[in-house]
Amino acid sequence: MAKLVLYVGNKNYSSWSLRPWLALTAGGIPFEDVVVPFDFAAGNPRFHEISPTGRVPVLHHGEIRIWESLAIIEYVAELFPDAGLWPDDRADRARARSYSMEMLSGFRALRGACPMNIRRPRKAIALPDGVVEDVARIETIWRESVARSGGPFLFGRFTAADAMFAPVVNRFETYELVADPATLAYMDAVKAHPAFRQWEEAARAETWIVPEDEA
Repeated sequence: MAKLVLYVGNKNYSSWSLRPWLALTAGGIPFEDVVVPFDFAAGNPRFHEISPTGRVPVLHHGEIRIWESLAIIEYVAELFPDAGLWPDDRADRARARSYSMEMLSGFRALRGACPMNIRRPRKAIALPDGVVEDVARIETIWRESVARSGGPFLFGRFTAADAMFAPVVNRFETYELVADPATLAYMDAVKAHPAFRQWEEAARAETWIVPEDEA
C-alpha cells in the first residue's frame, strides 16, 4: 500500500487539520505528518501545490488526493476497517456521522468568534449573537451521547466523532464558555487522550503567529 501523507496547517490554529490527524493517530493508522504553516498574509502558496482547493488538510495516498476533514476520515476508515474510527453499532454510526456533519456545516457563530488557539491564555471574551446557542447545542450532543454510551467518550471509546469535536474542547476551555460538570468531564477525557496531548505539545512548540486568529 502507498504511504499516507497528511498535510496540515499550524497545529496551534488549524482546527480542521486537527480532526483527521487526531482520528488517524488515535486509530493507530500509520501516516506521515507534514506541517505547511499559515505564514503568508494571503495564505501559503504551497497549499495550491498540494491541494486542489488550496487549503489544508489534504491527504495524499499515492496519486489519490483527498481533501476536507470528514472525507479524509471516511477514506481512511475504508482502508483500515479494523481501526474502529466509527462506532461498531449501525445506529451509533449513523448518529456519529450525523453529529460529525453537524459539526462540519454548523456552529459558525462559535467558530467565527472563538478560533482555536491552543497557546492562548484562558480568558473570556464578549460573545456575538449565536455563540450561546451553538454552545448549548454542542453540550446537548455531548450530554446525550455520553449518557447513552456510558462514556467517557461520545460512543464509549474514542471515535471519529470525538475527533470532529476536539477543537471545540479547546474553544470551550480557552474562552471559558462552559461550567457544567458533565461537559467538563467529557473535555477532560478528550484532553487526556494521548493523541490530543501529542498534538497539543507540538502546537505549544510552534512560533508562528496568525494575528486574525488571536481573538
